[in-house]
Amino acid sequence: MTIAESPSCLLAPQYAQPATDTDGCLPEPAVGASIAPTRQDLERTFAHKHGDLSNAGWLPRMQRAFDYFNPDDHYEALVAKLVRPETRWLDVGCGRMVFPSNALLARTLADRCKLLVGLDPSETLDENQFVHRKIRQPIEDFRPDQPFDLVTMRMVAEHISSPGTTLAALTGATHPGSRVVVYTVNKWSPISLISRLVPFGLHHALKQLVWDAEEKDTFPVVYRMNTRRSLTATFGQAGFAELMFAHLDDCRTSGRHRRLRHVELHTRRMLARFGLRYPETCLLAVYERR
Repeated sequence: MTIAESPSCLLAPQYAQPATDTDGCLPEPAVGASIAPTRQDLERTFAHKHGDLSNAGWLPRMQRAFDYFNPDDHYEALVAKLVRPETRWLDVGCGRMVFPSNALLARTLADRCKLLVGLDPSETLDENQFVHRKIRQPIEDFRPDQPFDLVTMRMVAEHISSPGTTLAALTGATHPGSRVVVYTVNKWSPISLISRLVPFGLHHALKQLVWDAEEKDTFPVVYRMNTRRSLTATFGQAGFAELMFAHLDDCRTSGRHRRLRHVELHTRRMLARFGLRYPETCLLAVYERR
């Protein structure tokens, strides 16, 4: 199952109409449901996160005015579909948060699944209040006692320097039928290209200026698993098949700046009218071990 990759699809996706959700809760996903998040999934996850838009801030209201779901929204909706009560879930490189922009969903899914293990060599893992178990270790050295049904890698692939070693560890941490979700930046997006030109010592200063990021959340990047071709080749060599892939328009470069965010969203809309993809994108993919 593949999400269409054209910008027009993500601007006006051909999804089912959102269902009425009277209690504001996320239902458990149906067995055998499609992997790709539908319009209904995105609407439910967005409503679960922001609640009544009349009481929400300017940013979610602006997103809805432009009929836009950001990459985090897509990732969160996808993971919400894959986590079931029997799921053994490994979150690689999670740091302090499962979903940095959606603590409510993190708590919902942590309570739903059978086991949630956070794996990260960074000391920020100690601050994570959602995972059931914390393991301060890099994925390359991880050898679990039992395999996991689901592995998530949110903004991790860009930091992996040895893809082959990482996939060997993922193979050892999963069983046939297990799924790995990769959510990462696109190697060829403008921000990624700039980050490769700017010395790492300046990365935090720039992130702090635009996104108000903390220094302990800034790590070196290498971009060896940040194109569809490299991901498909790396996972394919390890016996994983691609189930879903999408380029997701990322209109968050302007960070907290309201007027610039409006310009980004308007630019995306105009480009889509001409059949052009927005230049800044994230990648979202699911791979299944065979």
